[in-house]
Parts: sequence; structure tokens; C-alpha cells
Amino acid sequence: MPTAARLAWFALLALAAGCGRPHTAAPITLRLWAMGREGEVVETLVRDFERENPALRVQVQQMPWTAAHEKLITAEVGGSTPDVAQLGNTWVPEFATLRAIQPLDRYVAASHALAESSYFRGIWDTNVVEGRTYGVPWYVDTRVLFYRTDVLARAGYDSIPGNWAGWQAAMEAVRRVQGPGHFALFLPTNEYTPWIVFGLQAHSPMLLDHGTRGAFNQPEFRRAMDFALGLFHRGLAPAVQGAQIANRYQEFERGLFSMYISGPWDVGEFSRRLSPAMDGRWFIAALPGPDGPASGVSTAGGSSLVIFRRSRHPQEAWKLIEFLSRPEQQLRFHQLCGNLPARIEAWRDTALTHDRFARVFETQLRRAVPTPKVPEWESIALRIQDSAEAMVLAHANPDSTLAALDRDVARDLEKRRWLIDHGRIPVQALERP
Repeated sequence: MPTAARLAWFALLALAAGCGRPHTAAPITLRLWAMGREGEVVETLVRDFERENPALRVQVQQMPWTAAHEKLITAEVGGSTPDVAQLGNTWVPEFATLRAIQPLDRYVAASHALAESSYFRGIWDTNVVEGRTYGVPWYVDTRVLFYRTDVLARAGYDSIPGNWAGWQAAMEAVRRVQGPGHFALFLPTNEYTPWIVFGLQAHSPMLLDHGTRGAFNQPEFRRAMDFALGLFHRGLAPAVQGAQIANRYQEFERGLFSMYISGPWDVGEFSRRLSPAMDGRWFIAALPGPDGPASGVSTAGGSSLVIFRRSRHPQEAWKLIEFLSRPEQQLRFHQLCGNLPARIEAWRDTALTHDRFARVFETQLRRAVPTPKVPEWESIALRIQDSAEAMVLAHANPDSTLAALDRDVARDLEKRRWLIDHGRIPVQALERP
């Protein structure tokens, strides 16, 4: 056979052999960024996702909470954002305003795996910005009242009263039985969340005019401040910064104070840090409200999963969010790191129905409400903290302090007012229920 003919024959054989082999495309890689402990344990969950979806791979990048915000902003500016990321709920409005993350309404509407009704209403609402849904809750938290059951019993109470007047009376009874040098409630001035909770409970909108001006010198917030400041004036709370009480768990056990507002992470901390002698002598309760239990709202906290606009694989990214949102995966996540599930269906599992602490958190989560959804909220929250500190520690006049707070917040929100006035943020969207 001539040389040219032999070469053509071998080429045909090679082509035939190649056609007989199945062609497999390289798997699509999704990048998932997550923070803290969540970033560590999610590795376990995504391996199951990959087994269920052989054509997909998930590359997890774990980062500390302290660096996460800056890293995400830098990635957005540099065009190197991940496909999916964990965002703290209060960050969602900022990243939505930056147009860094995608609206998810069409995905939610077409999904058979999840729906808005599968989540606590207040938690879901933290992800709705200007009428669009930008995130799916991944885990939740809220604030409740930790308290000494033994001290409360000696004061004549078997539970925390449901309204402010009854709660204050219980605190006064606690102070009487504990004696001089002891307090009922630890309310540190360098933690802004309790002050915001009191405002929300008093039905303060916090911000007015579509989130462009402060409402802190309005009657609702003033009512909240009158109640909170009264706790210090009556000697029911120590007028100190949080840092001045070095070990709050130790002081809680020693009886310096008998109540403290905190979140689910502290259930484990109290269990570990209190001595065995404290077993059965402390518990948690849903927060009292000014007008009864229904008004005892608390903050809607936690983290959500979002898809960044620059993702080249948004459909696959949504598939990962649906997987991590399944009730069984939410329960595994809870078992791995202790975070409370976002899906209401997961709360029907015996692991949570038989947990008396979890039952209290479920009650509080049904009364959770979001804080104002503006990008500037975290800086505004710090201003609230500074104002509270001035009123408690420096005895600043509440009228002038809250008026100054409104002026400062108005300056913070000047750009937002301009955007609304010039039609860059549609008022119709802001008025949607």
C-alpha cells in the first residue's frame, strides 16, 4: 500500500476510535463564599450536592466575618465576585443598591423546592429591597431574654411578664431580693441592638420619607427611650459600658445582674461557661412588649444566600441555593454548627420540637421584624449606640440628643434623598407592602 494511502487509512481508524468514546464536558465550577464557622461546615453539604449533580463542582472559600464585607466590596469593584455568597441580612440592601446581586423573584416563582411561605415572614422581608427579592434566608437568629429562673422565683415570679409594665415590676422585685450592689438587667451601652429592639417594639419606623430621614425624635422612639432610660434611672440596670464587665457569664452567675438580651449563640456559651451548679437555674424567654406579648418584637437576623450579577452560571447557582435550602439540609447545617434553620418545615423535626430553647426562639422568630433596608443602616445603628451611651453615661438631654441624631442621620441619607428626588429609586417600589 502506498505511503499516502496508509496514512489516510490510519487517520480513518483513529477517527473511528474517537467516535466510539463518549464525550464528557468539563464540569462547571461554582464559587461559593461563606463566613466563619458556616464556611467550614458547608464543605460537607456541597460534597453531597456534587454527588447529586455530577456536572457541577463547588469551590468554597471561607473567610472571617471581620474581613468579609471589605473582601466582597473589593471583589465587586474588581469584577471578581463569586457565583453565590452568604450575606448578613443587613448587608443585602447595600449590595442590592450597588447592583452587585441579582433579583431572585423569577427563580422563586418557578421553584418547586422553596417558597416565601416556607420562611418566617420578618426574616424573608429582610431580603426584599425596593419590591424585589435579592436573597434566600440560609439561617436565622433573633434576640431573646436570658434570665435567672431561681432569682425570678425568689422575687415571686414563675415566668417573665409579657408587657413592659409587668417586666419592670418583676425587675424591681429582683432588685429587692438581690439587695444593694445588684441589678436586674444588664443593658450595655456599647451594644446597639437592644436599643433598636425597644424602638421597633414601640412601633417606631426609625426612618421617615422612604428611608431618607431619621424618626428618632418622634413620639414612638421617644417612648422606647423613656422606658429604657428609666431602667437606669431606677437602678435596675448598671450604667456601664459592656467592656467594664469583663465576664458577663461570671457576673450573671454571681448575681450582679439576672437578665440579659442576647441571641442563640449565647445558649451554648452560657451552657459552657456557667458552672454545673447553675444547671436548671437559667432559661430564656421571648421579649416583653410595651402592650403585651404580640408587641414584643425582636430583630430579624441571620444570613442569606445571594447570586452575584456577574455569575456566568446563575441557573446552576440557583440549583445550589435550592439544595442548601432543603429542610433536610437545613437540619444537617443546624447539627453541624448550631445555627437555627431558616425553613419553617425544619422546625417540625423532633431535634427542635424537643428542644425547649428552640421553642422559645421559634416564638420570637414569628415576631421578628426587619430593620430599615437602606445601605447606610449599620452606620445609623452605630449613631443610635453613641446617642444611647451619651444619654446613659453622660446624662445628655434626650430631647437635644435625639434631635441631633435626626440631623446626623439626615446627612447620612442625603444621597438617598437625591436618588429618590431624581427618579433613580422609584417611589412606587418603596410603597409596595
